[in-house]
This record gives sequence, structure tokens and C-alpha cells, in this order.
Amino acid sequence: MRYFELITFTVRVRTVADALKRIETALAEPEVGGTLIGCWASEIGQLNQIALLRGYADESLRHAERERFLLAGTVFGISEFITDLRIENYSLFPFLKPLAAGKHGPFYELRVYDLVSSGLQPTLEGWAKAIEPRTAEQYSPVYAAFYATDGALPRYLHIWPWTTLEQRLQVRTQAVADGVWPPENSGPQLRDMRSTIYLPAAFSPLQ
Repeated sequence: MRYFELITFTVRVRTVADALKRIETALAEPEVGGTLIGCWASEIGQLNQIALLRGYADESLRHAERERFLLAGTVFGISEFITDLRIENYSLFPFLKPLAAGKHGPFYELRVYDLVSSGLQPTLEGWAKAIEPRTAEQYSPVYAAFYATDGALPRYLHIWPWTTLEQRLQVRTQAVADGVWPPENSGPQLRDMRSTIYLPAAFSPLQ
């Protein structure tokens, strides 16, 4: 799969657990399209957020599911809980293969970087050179990285699983000290950076 969709729901305080149950039920309906990749609830960063990542084999399937989702108006049965809803389209970095479903976390960090107008191609080139050393056994894997194709552009999303927050700090510090990260020429491409730590829902394929 090359095409992905990230839906971020912000829900009312103390409704996250109920919202996740309803989302799980709704995703099982036969008319729902896409391949569920992960579903997470925010733990550090903006709270009361649910992130839902789905993949598609081609753009027509993603478009059809978007139309179905919007026109149905049921929003996975959680309309009464929602205070904000954002849907974003992403394409996989062409040289990356996402991790298989399974237990990689339980902490998942979703990092979104806004780039300067000419910054996407240099970012891809830097990542292509750096990602293999950065994901070597002594460091940690990346789930995947994606560049956005709508909204404020250019920007990209990268998702990192961590077994503990202590591992996150140790690996990030060591990778910088060893000179394997950040990617070459990445700094000049950046305008803004934000990060949220999520925990997986019970039904998420990525745990």
C-alpha cells in the first residue's frame, strides 16, 4: 500500500473509551473501506485525541471511502463526542516498507513536520540515506514515514514505536551522538515540528 489516510478525532473529556468502542464496532461494518493500520488515543501532547490510520491500494479506493464516510454522516457512531475532526491524505515514502502488524509499542509517537516550500525532495533524499543506519538493531525501528498531499504543504508524518519512554530518550540521544540522525540537510527544510505520544486501542493492529 502506498496511500494512507489519517483521521484525528478530538473528543469531549472522559469520552475516549466509549468512542473507541464505537469506532471498533463501526469499522467492522461491511461497507467500510480501507485497511486498518492503527488506532491510538493520545497520552502525551494534546489530550482526548484519537488517531485512526488506514491504508489503500490505490487512490480511487481512498476517494470512495472518503465519500462514503462523509455522506453517511455517522462518523463511526461518535458524532456526539466530537469537538474537532481532521482528515489528512498521505503517501508513503517510496523507499520505506512499513512494519507488519503486531506488538511494537505500546508507545507510538506521531511526529508532523512542516517544511519550507522546496523542502520535500531534500527531506526524502536525506531520509533515504539515513534511515537504514538509524533503524539498525542498536537503535529502534520506524513504523513508516509519509508525505502529505493535502492541507498545509509540504509536510510529512513519521511514526515511531517505543517499548518505553526511557527507550525513546536513550535511542534518540544515542543516534544523535553517533551521527546517524537526524538526516543530512534536514534542518534547513523545517518550519515547524510537533509530536504526540499515543497508546493503541485494544483492536489496533499495531500494538
